[in-house]
Amino acid sequence: MTPYLKTIEQRLLWLSHWMIHNANHIRPKADGIKVGGHQASSASMVSIMTALYFQTLRPEDRVAVKPHASPIFHAIQYLMGHQTREKMENFRGYGGVQSYPSRTKDVDDVDFSTGSVGLGVAVTSFASIVQDYVHAKAWGGERKMGRMIALVGDAELDEGNIYEALQEGWKNDLRNCWWIIDYNRQSLDGVVREGLFKRVEQIFDAFGWDVVRVKYGHLQRAAFEEAGGEKLRQWIDDCPNQLYSALTFMGGAVWRERLMEALGDQGDVTALIERRSDVDLAELMENLGGNCVQTMADTFAAIDHDRPVCFLAYTIKGWGTPIAGHKDNHGGLMNKTQMAQWQEHMGVAPGQEWDRFATIADPAVFETQLAKTPFFADGRRRYHDDVIDVPAITLASDREISTQMAFGKILDDLSKGDSQLAERIVTTSPDVTGTTNLGPWVNRRKLFARAYQEDTFKAEKIPSTSKWEFAPEGQHIELGIAEMNLFLLLAAAGLSHSIFGKRLIPIGTVYDPFVSRGLDALNYACYQDARFIIVGTPSGVTLAPEGGAHQSIASPLIGMSQDGLAAFEPAFADELAVIMEWAFSYLQKDGESVPDERTWLRDETGGSVYLRLTTNPIEQPGTRVDDAFRQGAIDGAYWMRKPGPNCEVVIAYQGAVAQEAIKAAGLIGQGCRDVGVLAVTSADRLNAGWTAAQRARAAGDACAASHIETLLRDLPRGCALITVIDGHPATLSWLGGVWGHRTISHGVEHFGQTGTITDLYRHFRLDAQALVQSASELSQGPKIPYFTSDG
Repeated sequence: MTPYLKTIEQRLLWLSHWMIHNANHIRPKADGIKVGGHQASSASMVSIMTALYFQTLRPEDRVAVKPHASPIFHAIQYLMGHQTREKMENFRGYGGVQSYPSRTKDVDDVDFSTGSVGLGVAVTSFASIVQDYVHAKAWGGERKMGRMIALVGDAELDEGNIYEALQEGWKNDLRNCWWIIDYNRQSLDGVVREGLFKRVEQIFDAFGWDVVRVKYGHLQRAAFEEAGGEKLRQWIDDCPNQLYSALTFMGGAVWRERLMEALGDQGDVTALIERRSDVDLAELMENLGGNCVQTMADTFAAIDHDRPVCFLAYTIKGWGTPIAGHKDNHGGLMNKTQMAQWQEHMGVAPGQEWDRFATIADPAVFETQLAKTPFFADGRRRYHDDVIDVPAITLASDREISTQMAFGKILDDLSKGDSQLAERIVTTSPDVTGTTNLGPWVNRRKLFARAYQEDTFKAEKIPSTSKWEFAPEGQHIELGIAEMNLFLLLAAAGLSHSIFGKRLIPIGTVYDPFVSRGLDALNYACYQDARFIIVGTPSGVTLAPEGGAHQSIASPLIGMSQDGLAAFEPAFADELAVIMEWAFSYLQKDGESVPDERTWLRDETGGSVYLRLTTNPIEQPGTRVDDAFRQGAIDGAYWMRKPGPNCEVVIAYQGAVAQEAIKAAGLIGQGCRDVGVLAVTSADRLNAGWTAAQRARAAGDACAASHIETLLRDLPRGCALITVIDGHPATLSWLGGVWGHRTISHGVEHFGQTGTITDLYRHFRLDAQALVQSASELSQGPKIPYFTSDG
């Protein structure tokens, strides 16, 4: 162990806690509320992180830091000169270091964003699988394999996604993954139940992990070798979590009193206790393995294999501070008096609180030693990869075809070619590969595994439409039915260009209603700016016979509200082809956040894409190649039937209800009324452009106009809008607010049921007759803007 580790540990402990104290007790407060910062949760991790970052890690390793240990992470970066004092002083303030490590909002070299507990843990296992995937490919390069490491709060073990990830890791022969559990036995509301560690060990062992219990520090291990030491060890092992925490808070004198009550009058162990002062005794009892930097460094160094490892590191929450062990210390803070006393104890002179090397006798030598730290030797560890050319995506659609089937055909066509794009596509699905039309792609491109696995059905000559061959060159990663795992894998694969230096084009498919099962992980993936395509299919009550449990309602609104995700719902195959060609490029963009004044969208920054598709085959409109159609499909809408100067009604539809909208327009038009039909492919992009243009006008650009404003600008003031979607009507109801047109919105607001498509469209008033009726009502209604919803 480097002799500087203990010094580094104490510097990190001080800097992290001072940063939090400054934010809460010194920096002026605009709001008058507590800023917070989790001093106790940081203190319990400081020895672990010191040993990890300053001895164990190498540049190829990647770490997900426990959210509440972010102050230690920021202190590490500050100590290394990679973080500014200005941002440290503004911790949890606007423009300052973030509350929880963020890839996109911190200037630190953050590998994985954390904050939504459990997800930062689980994503490391999927990152390890992605690393294996890249390494197995001919184009994977020779970059060193690293360890994917999670620093885990023990309370995070309550999160179900962790156990879903464990099972998926076992199925994929996980390796090069460490989870280091900060087992301080205290959570936000209380103390962890007795015996949890036994359950934890059993679970990890069942999934093939090595479990390393790090319970005793070097002082305790030395004491156990003394006469009477085994009795002390037994007392520590038998002591309830709550009592151990309470005695830690009360200090050395109380430790002595309780130990003498339990172990006194036994000669050897009594002498062991009496040989130590109150200060020494407290130091001994608080020297658990996870709070001993020497022990943690030696434990990490002893691992010489690539099997997954769970380190169960016993710690004391608030270790080394006046609030150590108190059950309320999770959100608690040292007050000014405590901090002043602790500052004296830590040896930091007044005025040197922000000095990186305060208390260091020879700063120059110390800084030279820091510069030799292997993990930081290569500088910033964000990689880049070249942009992949996107070939033209064309589709000769049948007379009738569903968008789900068209999606499968597009991927199948790509699978037959040798483009670099096809080479870099990786698909995944939570046990619905065949039913979401990925089958042809998988049959040609195989499933991924590090070792070849034969398809037994094929070997036994049993006819099957699925050829499930596993091979290192495979390009599909099959998952179990846990949607959280789907989005965590997409998050890891969608960061491959940055983490592993090789760009992937990840595509995941899921039944559309079950997008909601993985929302936390979807949001987490987008927050990290991971790049992927998620295909939700089949969707809506159009999946008629399956009933309400499989019919999505809210997913269009999810697509609209989720940052970092461009949501589309094409009705026709040619729209989907145009959108997918655009999406493959959009995934790779990383440009400036400058809006396109045609749409006021910031497409150059790129992002992920959500496609909401259906299984209902509908008649196609024929070959369309005009620029207005292609650009409109990308921008979010185009005129399927352009309105005339005397237009009385516009029917705006999105998705599978296209046929009903077109049919209704024909029926209304028979009465010699001027009717327009607006094909909406993305309410999300239309709405985003509209609100962005409004902000631009508020900022002084009077000429700013979004795509939807341009489309609807020439409609007569008395024209009525009828919107329809197989989803929540609020998705399109806002269109009436663009220019103040009267609007009736049709959609689905309640759980679906079984039936035929005709039955359900009639029941939910998505059919042509319901749209005609609304047009009639509008023509007879008041000539002032108003809104009603038919749901």
